[in-house]
Amino acid sequence: METLQKICLVFTIIGAIVWGLIGLFDFNLVAYLFGDGSMLSRIVYTVVGITGLINIGLLFNHIES
Repeated sequence: METLQKICLVFTIIGAIVWGLIGLFDFNLVAYLFGDGSMLSRIVYTVVGITGLINIGLLFNHIES
């Protein structure tokens, strides 16, 4: 499970960078790379969202120990 969480953390960090670019420069990197509203863009957003939810488990790791 630890490897999965690390992979998910990488995707979550990428998502945070994309949101930072949107907030700071009004530049959507995902739309730029894959097209605005394309199926591939939707897949990227979905994967980042799911990995963010998986990373909620990182908040509770100390409880398992």
